[in-house]
Amino acid sequence: MKVLKFGGSSVGNPDSIKQVRQIIGEQALPCIVVISALHGVTDQLNLIAEMARKREDYNEMLGQVVMRHHDYAKELISDPARLQKVLEFINSITEELNDALRSITLSDEVQRKHIDIILSAGERLSSFLIANFIEGSIYLDARSLIRTWSSGSTTLVDFSTTNDLIQATIDLRNEVTVIPGFIASGSAGETTTLGRGGSDYTAAIVAAALKAEALEIWTDVDGFMTADPKKVEKAYTIKNLTYSEAMELSHFGARVIYTPTLRPVYKEDIPVRVRNTFNPASAGTLVNNKSTDDSVSPIKGISSIDHINLITLQGPAMVGVTGTSARLFGALAKHGVNVILITQASSEYSITFAVDPSSSASAAEAITCEFENEILHNAELNILVEKNLSIIAIVGEKMKNTPGISATLFRALGRNGINVVATAQGSSELNISVVIRNDNIRKALNVIHDGFFLSPYKDLNLFIAGTGLVGSSLIRQLHKQYEILFRHHNLKINLIGIINSQRMLIDKKSISLDSYREQLKNAGEKADIKVFIETVKKLNLRGSTFIDCTADEGVAEQYGEILSGYISIVTANKIACSSGFSYYKQLKNIAAARNVRFMYETTVGAGLPVIKTINDLVLSGDRIYRIEAVLSGTLNFIFNELSEELPLSKAIRKAREKGYSEPDPRIDLSGTDVVRKIMILAREAGYCIEKEDVEVTRFLPEECFTGDLNDFYTCVEKYDREFELKRIQLLKENKKWRFFATLDNGKAKVGLAVIGSEHPSYHLEGSNNIVLITTERYKELPMVIKGYGAGADVTAAGVFADIMRVVNV
Repeated sequence: MKVLKFGGSSVGNPDSIKQVRQIIGEQALPCIVVISALHGVTDQLNLIAEMARKREDYNEMLGQVVMRHHDYAKELISDPARLQKVLEFINSITEELNDALRSITLSDEVQRKHIDIILSAGERLSSFLIANFIEGSIYLDARSLIRTWSSGSTTLVDFSTTNDLIQATIDLRNEVTVIPGFIASGSAGETTTLGRGGSDYTAAIVAAALKAEALEIWTDVDGFMTADPKKVEKAYTIKNLTYSEAMELSHFGARVIYTPTLRPVYKEDIPVRVRNTFNPASAGTLVNNKSTDDSVSPIKGISSIDHINLITLQGPAMVGVTGTSARLFGALAKHGVNVILITQASSEYSITFAVDPSSSASAAEAITCEFENEILHNAELNILVEKNLSIIAIVGEKMKNTPGISATLFRALGRNGINVVATAQGSSELNISVVIRNDNIRKALNVIHDGFFLSPYKDLNLFIAGTGLVGSSLIRQLHKQYEILFRHHNLKINLIGIINSQRMLIDKKSISLDSYREQLKNAGEKADIKVFIETVKKLNLRGSTFIDCTADEGVAEQYGEILSGYISIVTANKIACSSGFSYYKQLKNIAAARNVRFMYETTVGAGLPVIKTINDLVLSGDRIYRIEAVLSGTLNFIFNELSEELPLSKAIRKAREKGYSEPDPRIDLSGTDVVRKIMILAREAGYCIEKEDVEVTRFLPEECFTGDLNDFYTCVEKYDREFELKRIQLLKENKKWRFFATLDNGKAKVGLAVIGSEHPSYHLEGSNNIVLITTERYKELPMVIKGYGAGADVTAAGVFADIMRVVNV
């Protein structure tokens, strides 16, 4: 014999009630069926009672509840006699409701018995209706089976009397017995209730009394999940839990089973299976005395309570004084305050506990009354209340004697900028609980889940600034590699936000990598980088990475704010790292303190591994004495392209058309771009250098750098002939122009130089770069790094590589 309980969501409409009948029909009979109120009815009844207390008109809402049951009965029950029987029952319950509501309206003080009569109506109506819908079933009122007694404001079950009544009343020769959940009766026969979720409790009480072979809780989920699926997309069903694990998860927010439900069945060793009414093919979660789950994770699940207040009693009056805890929690109990979590400092200076926000005022009052002398007169104790907090608990019996559990938990939180306000762990090592800020709850659950469970993939949430040549090329490359990264590296790329100079768009569900331009145009709003960054921070997504594909100073100014929000940065924008040395160091320090990545390999040499190589040399203890480099792919391209047919002005235009130069090529031609690059390399090499410290020799006069771009090209054309004559002379001497950046023992300079065929840069083609690094180890023969140093695709590929380093792919 099994006991089946169906929750409110399982009996929410006529179709779901038909599904319930089908599930019952497939059971090996006999079975006991416990029914909750129709979905939402208990909340309506509670609101109706509150309206009566306030002397507001509740008749319309009460009429809706009554009519709903009338309508369901007429749709489900075809037999006229049984239908008439149900309608008469509904009318009699309606009269009881009206009597109780009138009593509340006329009374100055609401009595518990009237509230219980009102709240019990939902289960009585639904169970009677369903009992008559299932042919051959027997209806039993749970008030004739379950006896309760009161302890203050708490209703407790008299198990001795209840077990006798259940065993004497329920006839197992009946195939199906339908019982309303949630309700019971007191010693005088008055209606009482078992608390929200009490239908689960009813089913467990009956199952334990009858020594049932199993208790099945039918609800609208497949069972206990590794985390709340509404907050953790990767959560999955737990196959098996022990009673202790299920109790812990239920206590800390996993509302699959009402926590007291497990006590009666635990004593009788009756297995409980949680199943989905709308997915009966799923095996659900089995709860019994021994876990058979083969999961490799040391924890079974993560649960949370979203809104709690943390109350701390602290002060010297507690130190070395026995009985303080007894006084504290005794006072709270007298005021009916339920304590969710407790933690105490080893110094005995403070005790901290968590309560529901609705109990916070009562808790403070209870403490003030109990410790009036210490608080008000001696000023040796203080009460501190922290609001807007949540509790997360990780639960699992395999945690016991398994090292590193706490380390994994706190590392996952710390790396993602989630501060732990309080923590608690029992000596049984079954549960570790942490208190965090409410606004971090979703992110925290996801990073903890990723830390403990073998998730099928890792999320990388990207926010891209810039949709020009580099930005659009990067998105194309991400789109092309999307399936490969997901299939072979378990990495899921999510483009969450995108901004350019005109518009911006953020979509938590992800922006399409192949139609982002249309989405940005149609759904985007006016661009504002500060608003964009603030929104990124508020989203607080794990694995967030900001990618700067612009050359915008305004974007670079936001780096500190971004990194402080525990968001990694990948940038091709040279401005931040070549601005004031103090800002450069500040950004690196913030990244280190927040344990996020600040990647800028493409700021020098596009896709060449120049910065990484210098970092590796310095980290390994080498000392860099000299860097000699052609760092401008633009200028190298221009001077390689010069010919009789292609003078300087046309070569510059060609470089811009191919995307080798900045949008304003004067940045390259003035040496500004190269200055920024040598500054970055010098700083990575360990030298404190500012822009003013770099000696710059220009190869074009100042007049070319005034006015707009059209003025610039007009001015350069005047020097085409001069450069062509010099080029011919160099060709005769077997020499070439190269625009060099040089760092020599901390002194930096940039300028156009003439080199001979013996120089390593002589055969440097197209837009290639070359970097020669002389160090303590590479003294006689410098290290040479050479390759493509410009171009949107190459730069985008370098940015892509940095993104992969962020997630260690």
